[in-house]
Amino acid sequence: MSDAEQPQIYLITPPEIELSLFPTDLARVLDTTDIACIRLSLATRDEDLILRAADAVREVAHRFDVALVIDTHVVLAQRLGLDGVHLTDGARSVRMARKELGEDAIVGAYCGQLRHDGMSAGEAGADYVSFGPVGATALGDGSRAEEELFEWWSEMIEIPVVAEGGLDAEIIRRLAPMTDFFGIGEEIWRSQDPVAALDTLTSAMAG
Repeated sequence: MSDAEQPQIYLITPPEIELSLFPTDLARVLDTTDIACIRLSLATRDEDLILRAADAVREVAHRFDVALVIDTHVVLAQRLGLDGVHLTDGARSVRMARKELGEDAIVGAYCGQLRHDGMSAGEAGADYVSFGPVGATALGDGSRAEEELFEWWSEMIEIPVVAEGGLDAEIIRRLAPMTDFFGIGEEIWRSQDPVAALDTLTSAMAG
């Protein structure tokens, strides 16, 4: 990716969705901002809740011609006719997901802060690799995906890379020349005005 190219937005849903409200909020965001892909990323393991959320989000996503992938659930991605799956276990499930979903599906892999996992996921057939969190966090052991990882990846590896987790305008400004996508989720959904919050972050991409 050259410095002249601006990263794209990879939108992540909140971990909990109020189905009477979220589709409207999502439509407002899609109506005002160019979004490359949406990831349904729910905390629940309740199959019925996931199915209903997927139906609601898919309807909005496809109305705006935006691809929709789902965290982890390869079987549900297939059953619901979604555009693909985002795997959270590095390279381990990439070959299986590709085999199940076919060549046309999007298969992405979250690889934490591990360069080697990212390379392995790419070799296994992932369409993109995600590293994070990039911002300060008290979750997990507090580890972060550092700027040097994205710098190295952008120079050495052709597979698209996503920066996600704890994003703010300053981090986006720094990483914009060396990442293909920013995975933006709770950074905007916690705001009273997600559209305005996203606009602030996208403005930072342009420096």
